[in-house]
Amino acid sequence: MTANLDYRWHLRQVMATRGMFSTTDLIGPLSERGIKLSSSQVYRLVVERPERLSLRILMALLDILDCAMTDLIEPVPATDQVGKKDRAVGGGDAGVGELRPKRARITQIDD
Repeated sequence: MTANLDYRWHLRQVMATRGMFSTTDLIGPLSERGIKLSSSQVYRLVVERPERLSLRILMALLDILDCAMTDLIEPVPATDQVGKKDRAVGGGDAGVGELRPKRARITQIDD
């Protein structure tokens, strides 16, 4: 049986424990490690939970903050909530069944 896991992103908390309270505090240290991100990209990285994250950025964050991966990423059991993306493709509890449109038939009309 496979466990459904999710995660919590603790970058903002780890930064605060290191005295870094502004998202722009990461721009310089990331740049020193060859990672060029705009201030809005760094803001999203700090404030939002990333769905995709390059390993180079992750390794740079671990180096900058002198922490372990488990300090930034906490595995947690997944909730039963269905995300927007899943609902958009019919992944919700209620199926679409008969609500699906009928396929159009194209017939040639003779003039």
